[in-house]
Amino acid sequence: MIRVALAILLMISGGEAAEQGPPNIVLLFADDAGYADFGFQGSRHFATPELDKLAKSGVQLSQFYVSAAVCGPSRAGLLTGRYQQRFGFEENNVPGYMSGSGATGDDMGLPLGIPTMADHLKMLGYRTAIFGKWHMGNADRFHPLKRGFDEFYGFRGGARSFFPYGEDEDVAHDLKLERDFANYQEHQGYLTDALADETCAFIKRNVDRPFFAFVSFNAVHTPMQADPKDKELFPELQGKRRTLAQMTLSLDRACGKIVGQLEELGLTEKTLIVFTNDNGGPTDASSASNYPLSGTKANHLEGGIRVPGIVVWPGKISAGKVFDHPASTLDLLPTFVAAGGGDPGEIEGLDGVDLLPFLSGETSDRPHQTLYWKKESRAAIREGDMKLLRFPDRPAELYDLSKDASEDHNLADENPELVRQLYKKLFSWELELERPLFQLKRLYEGAAMERMDKYRKQQP
Repeated sequence: MIRVALAILLMISGGEAAEQGPPNIVLLFADDAGYADFGFQGSRHFATPELDKLAKSGVQLSQFYVSAAVCGPSRAGLLTGRYQQRFGFEENNVPGYMSGSGATGDDMGLPLGIPTMADHLKMLGYRTAIFGKWHMGNADRFHPLKRGFDEFYGFRGGARSFFPYGEDEDVAHDLKLERDFANYQEHQGYLTDALADETCAFIKRNVDRPFFAFVSFNAVHTPMQADPKDKELFPELQGKRRTLAQMTLSLDRACGKIVGQLEELGLTEKTLIVFTNDNGGPTDASSASNYPLSGTKANHLEGGIRVPGIVVWPGKISAGKVFDHPASTLDLLPTFVAAGGGDPGEIEGLDGVDLLPFLSGETSDRPHQTLYWKKESRAAIREGDMKLLRFPDRPAELYDLSKDASEDHNLADENPELVRQLYKKLFSWELELERPLFQLKRLYEGAAMERMDKYRKQQP
């Protein structure tokens, strides 16, 4: 009798699992946010109640990394699950900053033929959509609808106004708001709200089938434009810092609206939600705070490459946990594929790993023993808890991140043999990479080093 009862229970649970099917996937992706500028990250000044609530409902990633310290390359790594340097997407992809060698202008984009996150999920039966910033190429051949996405509502470029452009304004095509392919029409109101509304509408249309919504906010990237309804908020802050707090609150409300839509439709239990950011905050441009980390966007100090991370999947991942091992946005593609019923092991060339066994507690191992970063002559390697930074204009630096996340105490002089070993391992990895398809003008490399030195120390 006991065996029969167990068999019945297994049949019921198996039937429920089959009925539930693959989870919906929602990726909430901020732009240029500061590491410390969220309540769940310890901010004393910014208000993010919706994201704070989301963090409590899932796992918070305390050592979550991007594959690059600037927008375009970081997104290329995210979308492919591969170090973007493997296919030449090493440098910034802002045309005005690039040298004349290689691809320029609209011809700079994610190389064709490399499957994206959306391609893989579409093959698993998902309806796929991206809302907001693309930044993977302005030319038609790079368009999201040709890279695995079924729907697109956003703009092709890297940054634009949060308010609608007027009909008489001369605006580049990559900054215009676009629905699907070349259907240009500006939104009404504040863009962060419009992206949330469009995402909610997509969720409603696909309530009966698995969907993937990549909500690629341009908040809180420049230009520094807050929603007018928030102009009286945060009176204790000044200048850009105050505007950034207001913009972050809009971002938080938008995320809350999307999560609320899932709850309203009864989809919470069958949806995997991730919130993260594309790179460290640009302290100089927006007054973002990466405290207690050193550095900013565009350099390889922790403040440029370590980002907030939240993963929520009720019933699969325990709530209220903190995951303290290093993980990467490279891991999101294999994680999503595995959650959707696919086998990431069958995808050639992945550098990311499926995080689900780690986040669920199935294994206590580290997802990565080694992580790499590279931009022109600058590079970094994290091996275990030791991190080496290589520069073109000064000796290498070495830090023990388990004791010194702020990178205050350079241990290079005390550990010359370890420096040599990490140099060699970093160089061996670089031998696997392609030459950059497009490169920064040299003068911007010098500016990047000056910026790192000037904004190295962060304030709470």
